[in-house]
Amino acid sequence: MSDITAVDARPHYPVMLPEVMAHLAPRDGEVYVDGTFGYGGYSEAFLKAANCRVIGLDRDINVRARADALSHDYDGRFKLIQTPFSLMDGVDLPPVDAVVLDIGVSSMQLDQAARGFSFMRSGPLDMRMGPDGPTAAMAVNQLGHGELANIFKTYGEERQAGRIASAILRAREDGDIITTDALADLIEKTVGRPGGKGGKTHPATRVFQALRIFVNDELGELYRGLCAAEAILKPGGRLIVVTFHSLEDRIVKSFFRRRAGEVSGGSRYAPEIIRSDVRPSFDVPRRAVVKPSASEVTENPRSRSAKLRCAIRTDAPMYNQDETLLPKVPSVHDIRWAA
Repeated sequence: MSDITAVDARPHYPVMLPEVMAHLAPRDGEVYVDGTFGYGGYSEAFLKAANCRVIGLDRDINVRARADALSHDYDGRFKLIQTPFSLMDGVDLPPVDAVVLDIGVSSMQLDQAARGFSFMRSGPLDMRMGPDGPTAAMAVNQLGHGELANIFKTYGEERQAGRIASAILRAREDGDIITTDALADLIEKTVGRPGGKGGKTHPATRVFQALRIFVNDELGELYRGLCAAEAILKPGGRLIVVTFHSLEDRIVKSFFRRRAGEVSGGSRYAPEIIRSDVRPSFDVPRRAVVKPSASEVTENPRSRSAKLRCAIRTDAPMYNQDETLLPKVPSVHDIRWAA
């Protein structure tokens, strides 16, 4: 069975769909941007719920067939634009009533061994969400010890980052590390597995997450995507973001607070939120994060770390970009890669 067939045979779970729909409140005549189209679960739900238009964005060329099917099934009310969602403000869009972002890797990508996202399936160490740019294998085989350790520690919150980076450099002396299982086996031999072979969490989990975030510049894409959504949303437009990683949620939370005209004040022992004198470009009606239901986590374990936040666009001008919200790690775009 091919990878594509295997993926299509699996149930598809749009994460936190009931919660997303509640915040979106689909209405006839509105225009929605599904900024992370993937398999199209959100887009199809929007199209079913109202006589609306949906524009899907995705840099993954493998989603085209699914997008064409949706456009056909819903009489042209759906359109796919092949672009990263961070560039949504640079494409020709009508006035937009809502932007929905489901951050991170999709189930479709995880389940295709040839994409190299998961160590559960042997494949090339690729991890790119789009067709271009350096691969995870290039990062593993070209970056120095400090760069690798910083990536693993920051993006993966890996406590053994330095030790794993040292093991990678030693292994490179015998040849490049080019497959998912080769890297996963190396990490397991280096740090072991809690609970032995029967341990639930593979020791390569955090490193693979870190490499994926780095290769795709996911946090930079997220911040620029939030700014792009701010630029295209109509007053009253909703920005709905589902994240899966503490770093992602931190960026969204901080972005919403700043755009709501709030700045942190006080001391670390007595923090407080102070209103700034800049007109807020977003209103945040609910401060608390929304998490998936217990029944969803049971049915779809991949949703267990999901968090949803929502903000409403005001009529104020958009803010200037301020990438101080991003971690202090060199971007994949800052490095000179060997061919």
